[in-house]
Amino acid sequence: MAADDIPLDDKAKRMRDLLSSFYAPDPSTASNTSSKYVSLDAINTTSFDADQYMNLLAQKSNLEGLLQRHVEMAAEIKNLDTDLQMLVYENYNKFISATETIKRMKNNIVGMEANMEQLLKKILSVQSRSDGVNTSLFEKREHIEKLHRTRNLLRKVQFIYDLPTRLGKCIKSEAYADAVRFYTGAMPIFEAYGDSSFQDCKRASEEAMSIIIKNLQEKVCLDSESVQVRAEAVVLLKQLNFQVDSLKAKLLETLEKYLITLQLNSRAISTTSLDSDEPSKQGSSSDALPGTAHEASTREFVEAVRAYRLIFPDSEDQLNKLAQDLVTKHFESTQQQIRKQISSSDLLVILRVIWTDVLLMEEVLPDAALSDFSLEAAHVAVKQYVASTFSNLLLNVSDALTKVQTKQKEGAGEEYPLQVSLEGSKKAVIQGSMAILLDFRQLLDDNLGLLVKLRDFIIDWVQEGFQDFFGSLNDQFLSLSGKNHSISEHQGLTEGTQGEKFLAGLVLVLAQLSVFIEQSAIPRITEEIAASFSGGGVRGYENGPAFVPGEICRIFRSAGEKFLHLYINMRTQKISVLLRKRFTTPNWVKHKEPREVHMFVDLFLQELEAIRTEVKQILPQGLHRKHHRTDSNGSTTSSRSNPLRDDKITRSNTQRARSQLLESHLAKLFKQKMEIFTKVEYTQESVVTTVVKLCLKSLHEFVRLQTFNRSGLQQIQLDIQFLRVPLKEIVEDEAAIDFLLDEVIVSAAERCLDPIPLEPPILDKLIQAKLAKTKEQTAVSS
Repeated sequence: MAADDIPLDDKAKRMRDLLSSFYAPDPSTASNTSSKYVSLDAINTTSFDADQYMNLLAQKSNLEGLLQRHVEMAAEIKNLDTDLQMLVYENYNKFISATETIKRMKNNIVGMEANMEQLLKKILSVQSRSDGVNTSLFEKREHIEKLHRTRNLLRKVQFIYDLPTRLGKCIKSEAYADAVRFYTGAMPIFEAYGDSSFQDCKRASEEAMSIIIKNLQEKVCLDSESVQVRAEAVVLLKQLNFQVDSLKAKLLETLEKYLITLQLNSRAISTTSLDSDEPSKQGSSSDALPGTAHEASTREFVEAVRAYRLIFPDSEDQLNKLAQDLVTKHFESTQQQIRKQISSSDLLVILRVIWTDVLLMEEVLPDAALSDFSLEAAHVAVKQYVASTFSNLLLNVSDALTKVQTKQKEGAGEEYPLQVSLEGSKKAVIQGSMAILLDFRQLLDDNLGLLVKLRDFIIDWVQEGFQDFFGSLNDQFLSLSGKNHSISEHQGLTEGTQGEKFLAGLVLVLAQLSVFIEQSAIPRITEEIAASFSGGGVRGYENGPAFVPGEICRIFRSAGEKFLHLYINMRTQKISVLLRKRFTTPNWVKHKEPREVHMFVDLFLQELEAIRTEVKQILPQGLHRKHHRTDSNGSTTSSRSNPLRDDKITRSNTQRARSQLLESHLAKLFKQKMEIFTKVEYTQESVVTTVVKLCLKSLHEFVRLQTFNRSGLQQIQLDIQFLRVPLKEIVEDEAAIDFLLDEVIVSAAERCLDPIPLEPPILDKLIQAKLAKTKEQTAVSS
């Protein structure tokens, strides 16, 4: 029943039942036992009972149901007839073919029985003749076999008698493997008959074998023998049942010594790649030969390890540690070479040698996990290489900045030292960065197994390296500018006039270099990183991006502004020292009448000229035109200067002069205020103008702290009037300079006991005399 209960569709069930009924050999064999409980579905089973089915159907169905069932059964009968007809049609050709086959078989079998009986008779005849031949040749066959056994025995006896001679020949030719094979083959005979028939042969053979064992032990202990030969000697000793445990330590010690040779070969390869004078020609051949020799040595070592492992199966842990020690020594040597500033091509040569050794050793020591072990060591070495490369780049930039100072100390200064320093620093930053990016790109493009696994790490290290490099470069700039030094260190750095001059110029170089890094270097480096070093992400997204160009630009933008203001302050402070000495040294109350322009004016102009020389080397010219007096929206004339130049020269008494000063104070309140100090730009004119403004402001403050007599006021008036023309020639804001110069004269008049200025003719005469003298000195010096 279980087979009948398999869920099938109606057509499949009908087809199965038709085939079952057609091919059933005996309908009586089917189960005729009807179940106690009959259902309406029993019509499709082999135990179907029509009477029970009708009774059950009449009990469970009404008249309408019986009619419906009648219609369904009529349709099913029709379908069954159709299916049976289709079954016959579909298998008609098969039935015909089967019938023809059966007919042919009947025709072919006719006559075969007689042939088989004839064949049986012939076989029996052959068998009887074969038995006769065997019986007639039995005695001869037994005799031949006996002679063959005797011959073999005689050969063995002859081999035993010849064994001492054979062993002696093997000793002379050092064919110890053959000797051991001969002796072990004769051992069963010696064990059976060695004390009787072959006593002398056994004794002679043992004496020869003692010599062979001694020679094999010597081979194991000789340093001149290769590791492979020693391993073969140990195998032969083990075949002779010799205790080789004492030799195990000696052979392992030999392997350890051989590792030192491999390490030296690897170091020689790296040294050869570093010391080659012609990398394109000579270097390639010199790299190839040591690399081939080292690979051959490594293969020899691997074969020795393979033999050692076969000889001593329980020594796998020691061999694994030995191989790991070799990899460790290789990478220690690599790190030493990295400290010597090697290129990426040299590093690739070293890593390729190490990886080749690892793959060769991993064939015989798969459990040592040398690939993972070397990957961890390479992780450290390559990271050190990246960090070392950035450190060297930082050192190159610092050297480019300080190289000019070194040349000046040696007396080999150049005509434009600051410009040379700036250009060298720019070249060191941009070309150095591009060079190391190209260097790192070679590591990424190489298909070496170690570097492929470290690709994402290298990308992150390069990006982090640039971020840290520019941070360290900013710190280095601060250190060179003196901001990270104490006062005593700052004085030590700037000791002497030449040192002070260079330090101020260096600060100006740092300012312009910071601008270059922000505007040119960072964008170009960012493009290269995006093109060749995108990806990575090993450090984790939660830590943020490794390289943040916006932050670096912000740092150097701020640093450039700081260095520019620091340069201005340093130059202003130096000139302020000159001005302080000028106004604190003389007794202005007892000052004599002015005869000429004071020498401090020349010193002041010399300092300004030195500043102009420096800024011309570093900063570009401004695009804005000069700000003349007529360009100012406000009053560009001091309310206190016009009366001094127009009215005061005609007044001869002090009271009227002081009254005029009071009027100038009142008039000043109603004048428009002028903007003196504006934002400093990275141009020659802006920096010089700012320095001049600060110096004049300092001069103004020094004047306010003194008390003058009439001659002192007139000396101040003469010096300031002489400064007007040269200062206007070097600044871009003439109106502000006029205003500040007028402020100095007015402040001196305020602090004067008898404020009567020089008359214009006298003032012009003294100025012309100074100009003539200056022109004459210039002509003489030229």
